[in-house]
Amino acid sequence: MPLLRTIFSRRNLALAGGGTVLATGGGYWFLNSGPAYPSSTKETRRPPPPWTPPSREHMLKSLKASGQIKTTGLEDEEFDLLIVGGGATGAGVAVDAASRGLKVALVERDDFSAGTSSKSTKLVHGGVRYLQKAIFELDYEQYKLVREALHERRIFLETAPYLSNMLPIMLPVYKYWQVPYYFAGCKLYDILAGKENMETSYVMSKGKALETFPMLKSDGLVGAVVYYDGQHNDSRMNMALIMTAVKQGATVANYCEVTELHKNTFGKLNGARVKDNLSGQEFNVRAKGIINATGPFSDALLTLDNPDHKPIVQPSSGIHITLPNYYSPRKMGLLDPATSDGRVIFFLPWQGNTIAGTTDSPAEVEREPRAREEEIRWVLEEVRRYLSPDIKVRRGDVLSAWSGLRPLVRNPNASSTEGLVRNHMIHVSTSGLLTIAGGKWTTYRSMAEETVDEAVKVFKLRAGKCVTEKLRLVGGDGWTRNMFIGLIQQYGLETDIAKHLSDNYGDRAWTVCSLAEPTGLAWPLHGHRLSPSYPFIDAEVRYAVRHEYAQTPVDVLARRTRLSFLNVAAALEALPRVAEIMAGELGWSKSEKTKQVARAVEFLGSMGLAPGSVPPREPALIQDAVMNVARALGLVARSQPVVFGYSRAKFDSAELAALKGAFARSATLGQEAQARLPKVALGSVLKEVPGYEGISATEYDYVLEEAGFKGSKDVDFDEFLEICGNLKEVTLAPKPTKRQRLAIPVEKSGGGV
Repeated sequence: MPLLRTIFSRRNLALAGGGTVLATGGGYWFLNSGPAYPSSTKETRRPPPPWTPPSREHMLKSLKASGQIKTTGLEDEEFDLLIVGGGATGAGVAVDAASRGLKVALVERDDFSAGTSSKSTKLVHGGVRYLQKAIFELDYEQYKLVREALHERRIFLETAPYLSNMLPIMLPVYKYWQVPYYFAGCKLYDILAGKENMETSYVMSKGKALETFPMLKSDGLVGAVVYYDGQHNDSRMNMALIMTAVKQGATVANYCEVTELHKNTFGKLNGARVKDNLSGQEFNVRAKGIINATGPFSDALLTLDNPDHKPIVQPSSGIHITLPNYYSPRKMGLLDPATSDGRVIFFLPWQGNTIAGTTDSPAEVEREPRAREEEIRWVLEEVRRYLSPDIKVRRGDVLSAWSGLRPLVRNPNASSTEGLVRNHMIHVSTSGLLTIAGGKWTTYRSMAEETVDEAVKVFKLRAGKCVTEKLRLVGGDGWTRNMFIGLIQQYGLETDIAKHLSDNYGDRAWTVCSLAEPTGLAWPLHGHRLSPSYPFIDAEVRYAVRHEYAQTPVDVLARRTRLSFLNVAAALEALPRVAEIMAGELGWSKSEKTKQVARAVEFLGSMGLAPGSVPPREPALIQDAVMNVARALGLVARSQPVVFGYSRAKFDSAELAALKGAFARSATLGQEAQARLPKVALGSVLKEVPGYEGISATEYDYVLEEAGFKGSKDVDFDEFLEICGNLKEVTLAPKPTKRQRLAIPVEKSGGGV
């Protein structure tokens, strides 16, 4: 009895009851964690109500009308806000302002998301490195940045559920003491997210890590820590914002550049001179307030406002490469938190391929930055450190490479000794130009909210409250994760195409499918692919022109679809078909089509296009024009054809035949009657093969040592081919530079924008 009284005492019963309540509450919270996906209903089987946005011509007419001052009793056409810049920030501001009832105009010099907003790391994240810095340096600003980003991450996934998703990211651990260190950091990341957390982080054993990520290096691996962040399709997200702003009543126009800023007699801005870069026409636009949302190009507009302006933007270049899908699992990414120079490198599955990259050191502001060859090689070296030694990480596996500019900014009101603003900055000049700069993709919505709040106050506008926390973007209302099945059943699409359309257009995929032409096959019934290896179809080109303001093949290949980011060679192959469809939609002449194709080849050169590449199946006139552009860019030699090009296969058929012949002429029969070539004869044999004539003895020595043949006296044909393939990669490598690689601070190593 005394024992029972002790066990069932009031204190023990209270503790047991409290523990039960806590366990039940914790279990309920855990089971309901993660983003809330839209519920499937019978209505989501069917297309949503049709909506066709106003044409670009209609938008230009509205912009021009605002510059004509009415002297009659007709309604004045002046805009409340003129937003300059059509990237993530400008589009987000347009959505926020238009949804509050303001009359909004947005102009973009190039295409929507043509700059940084299409060249990010594709992550929706709080920033684990920022959290590390906040803790170890007691940096409250970094802490606030992480908290804000984690809050916005959840909103991001809810307002655009079809364009964004959760992604588990692995931190491989090679020292036992790092397991509790990384796990504690990831758990703190979860705690900071609070009720807005996605899924809880966890520890993996070595065996489970290798089962999940079989291409990971096993030597020295002790386990892994996995945490969750978000991922999205950045330029498609940008287009969803633009189209949402249009649906809310905003007037938008791409390829429209601000050439002058107009001021009243008091020196306050009241409009701008805008040039349509497609037609060359210029016109005035009147607005009560102007917002500068041009990202890395913010200083250009600030200088237009004030010639004595001192630059505030210090852009940071981010290099990314795309690799084939066999480099990573389909549902898990990898993060290297401490590379050889202190940068963070992400290694992530995206759109069926794998992207790897990081942000870099300060760079010059340019419209189409190119990924430097030495940076591509650096990323490959860092990737190689984490992969199994039986995986040959080759330069030829790089399907595309791009560079984006992250706009780090300095507050013009701060003293010169203060550092760069880690988050975003809002500045109002004496003339009334409101500049929003800095930040990252994840926080675009909160940046827009603060910007419009400031604009309402500065320009004395009448507006409602911000509603963007709950405002679903275009394509999200009728979308569910099972919608692609309805597309298959109604239009007879292949499964990967239906899934692609559902995940990139949301409920607008029904409209895309309505523009698809029949294949004439028993199955699939619709869906002509632009490239055999990717799920992009010709209907997307028509949709991009009619519903998303695409004006050039680059708009389609790079930003409406993502083909040039996934595989630049496939984009080149699809270019003639894209140009043909757009020529029919936009009424291009033959000369205009030739010009557009040549311009697209020039752009693809900035995306890592291989030397000697020209579009297939093109008329001679276009071939000549494209070749001239390629030669001017250095993609094709002027006097003789390029022998070597980066390729996923080591040799083409003609080269393989030449190597077989050279080997057979000099090989002798060794043991077991197998043909073998003396190692000392390699140089003389390869001089017979075009392209191998200029290889130095140093390059031979390096390749033989790297392949493990340094101590061999002779090689068989398979070993000979391996040596030749490695020689190709070595001879294509850039010359080493003397530039010293310095450690990169955290604010420049966040992994995208």
